[in-house]
Amino acid sequence: METKKSNEKRLDSMRMPLALTGFLFTGGLILASFSYVTPVEEELISQASAGDEVVHFVQEEPDTPQNEPQFDEEEYVAPPQAQIDSIDNTPTPPVAMPPVPPPAPTPGPTVIRTPPPAIIDFPDVEAAFPGGQAELTRFIVNNIEYPEVSIDMEEQGRVYLSFVVEKDGSITGVKVERGVSKDLDREAKRIVRAMPKWEAGEVKGKKVRTRCSLPIVFTLR
Repeated sequence: METKKSNEKRLDSMRMPLALTGFLFTGGLILASFSYVTPVEEELISQASAGDEVVHFVQEEPDTPQNEPQFDEEEYVAPPQAQIDSIDNTPTPPVAMPPVPPPAPTPGPTVIRTPPPAIIDFPDVEAAFPGGQAELTRFIVNNIEYPEVSIDMEEQGRVYLSFVVEKDGSITGVKVERGVSKDLDREAKRIVRAMPKWEAGEVKGKKVRTRCSLPIVFTLR
């Protein structure tokens, strides 16, 4: 029993070396089969090396066809590009609105102006100075002031005036119809405006506006 166990241990210890030996032997056989050359092959190789002529194989390039169409090379032209103007980002100024017109004024009460009564040149009864022509002459002589400039210039003459005697006797619209000088004309108008109220003229018994004329004489002595 012990002898059998010892044999098994011996076999186990020799198993690995035997396997390695088998691998080495098999590899040697494979290598020898590739390197072994037969005598016939050696003779063929020697004949080939001692041959009279070595054949060179030259690969010829295919002939270019003579009538191959030629293609003209066209220059590539880029299509025109549209020019884009720069965008103005400036804000548009606000549109000024026209000012609102003020409301129309409310119309006030309508004033109807009655035209003044007509001035009568030839009334039935003439307008007169209070007291008559004598009092008129006395008033002019007592109130006249001969201008100093007219005295120095020796200006004298007759100034014709016209004026209107209103219905109440007041005098309006004094006007020089024919004068002598600026200073004498001014003094004549002053005298007429300074007169008291006259007696108004009449037409068919009613007082009317009457136009009168009066000459004032300036005389140097």
